[in-house]
Amino acid sequence: MPYLETEHGSRTYFEHHRGEKVPVLFVHGWGMSGEYWNSAAEALVRAGHGAILMDHRGCGRSDRDFIDLSIDAIARDVNAIVEQCGLERVVLNGWSLGGAVVVAAAELLGDKVAGMILTCAASPRYVQGEDFPHGGKPEDVTAIAGAITADRAGFFRALAQSAAAEGADPALIDWFERGFLASGPRASETLMGLASLDQRKMLANFSFPILSIGGGKDGVADPAIARYAAECATHGKLLIFKDSGHSPHLEEPVRYHEALLDFIGELK
Repeated sequence: MPYLETEHGSRTYFEHHRGEKVPVLFVHGWGMSGEYWNSAAEALVRAGHGAILMDHRGCGRSDRDFIDLSIDAIARDVNAIVEQCGLERVVLNGWSLGGAVVVAAAELLGDKVAGMILTCAASPRYVQGEDFPHGGKPEDVTAIAGAITADRAGFFRALAQSAAAEGADPALIDWFERGFLASGPRASETLMGLASLDQRKMLANFSFPILSIGGGKDGVADPAIARYAAECATHGKLLIFKDSGHSPHLEEPVRYHEALLDFIGELK
């Protein structure tokens, strides 16, 4: 099992599945783990691409006791994993909060980024702000930590039910719930960064292609955010999965994998 050794001896878990073609580094949504990208990784590897899966700080197989659990800290881990894997070129794919992570990581990686996929991403903003009417309100995010402390099981069950469109397979909902419940006791500290996140300038300055994927029935991240991200990016493209909720890569995997491979295949 490969681990990235970080500050103070804490470790971030990752897997590097090698391939001859340009690799994709996947960053999962808040409270989840890299295993939620397994099917996408399998599709890529079969097509000859590399795939890197990570469990970000406080989640999955990574340590729980990091001093810094911020989005920027996780982005630094992404940068360090790319270096540790010896990659000269990489595509970044971030789901939900992972979208904010890959945007921040791209700033650090510079010319190594061949392209980016934002999957129901919490970027460039997740909540309403100046000239940004989309999403919820900052206080909705900051209230989450207290709600988890008051009723961890109940909160995560409700969140799991929101992570896919109504009528989704109960097995998928159960899987989401297990992932949330397995997250560390301070994982909400990462989420708090979304209350003030603003990556609009960052996104607009990137010169590489960006595919912004939204779920038409997403109850976690306003689909308007995905549309805004595509319009904000210099070379942005929008794809809406109208029947999916917050997890199109798991709700409509075949179509999602096709879109992923099509996008990567067009990169120079």
